[in-house]
Amino acid sequence: MRRNEFDAIGTHWCIDLPATLDAQRVEFVMKRIRDRIEVFDKTYSRFRSDSMVTVMSRAAGRYELPSDAAPMLALYRKLYDLTAGSVTPLIGQALSDAGYDASYSLKTKPMMAPKPWDDVMRVSGSVVDLAEPVLLDVGAAGKGYLIDIVSDLIESEGIRSYCVDAGGDIRYRNETAEALRVGLEHPMNTSQVIGVATLVNRSICGSAGNRRAWGTFNHILDPQSLTSPKHILTVWVVADSTMVADGLTTALMFADPNALQSVFDFEYAIVHEDFSLTRSEGFPGEFFQS
Repeated sequence: MRRNEFDAIGTHWCIDLPATLDAQRVEFVMKRIRDRIEVFDKTYSRFRSDSMVTVMSRAAGRYELPSDAAPMLALYRKLYDLTAGSVTPLIGQALSDAGYDASYSLKTKPMMAPKPWDDVMRVSGSVVDLAEPVLLDVGAAGKGYLIDIVSDLIESEGIRSYCVDAGGDIRYRNETAEALRVGLEHPMNTSQVIGVATLVNRSICGSAGNRRAWGTFNHILDPQSLTSPKHILTVWVVADSTMVADGLTTALMFADPNALQSVFDFEYAIVHEDFSLTRSEGFPGEFFQS
C-alpha cells in the first residue's frame, strides 16, 4: 500500500491506497480528499470563525446544511433519545465554557447545561431550524462520518482496497478480505498497547479521556452534571459504519451496551476506572494480561 499522511480537522490522517496506483492518480485522489475535508471542516468546525456552525451560534433561523448532514443528524437524534439526552450536538457552548474553546484556552467559565433538543432545534433532513442561537458540536460522531465520506470518495474512484486512519479511528476495506491488526492504546500510556483488534472490512473507533484533558475535564462532557465521565477509561467500538462506531464510543459512556446493541449492530470493549474489562462476545480482539 502507498501511505499518504497529512493533518486536518485537528488530527493526523494516514490514508493507505494500493501501490499499483500511479503517482498522478494518487495525487488526484488525495486532492479530492483534502478538498472534501475542507468543505466538512468549514461547515462543522466550531473552532473556525467562518464555519456554518459559528454562524448558527450567532443567530436563530433556518439553516440548510450540506446534504451529508442528514445521516449524521439522524444518528445524533437516535443517540440523544437512547442516552436520555446525554449525547447531544447542543453541547458546544458548554464545552467551550469548560475551556475547550476555539483558542483551546483550557480556562473554565461559568457553565450552563444545554437546553432540551426539542426546545431549541428542529431537524428535517439536512435543514435545521433554530429557535435561538446555538453552538453545535458534532465531535461525538463527526470524525467517524467524515472518514466514511472520504472512504466513499475513494470507492467512487474504483478503489476497493484502502485504509483511512484519522487519529486512530479507522475504516479498512480489502477486496481479498485480508485482515488488519490494530493496536489498542493503553489509556494511561500512549506509547503502549494493551491489546490487538483484528479488522476485516469493518471500522474501529476509540474514545478515551486522556487525549484532550485539562483540569477535571476532557472532551466528553455530561450535559446534565457538566462533568467529564471518569468511570470509564477507554472504549472501542467495531462496526460497519465508522460514523456509528464513533458515535457509540461516546454513547457507551452513558448508556447500557445491551440497550444500544438492541438498536445498532456493533461490538465493543470497555476499560473501566479500576482497569477491569467489559467486552461483547464478538469483539474481534485480544487483550494482554499484566
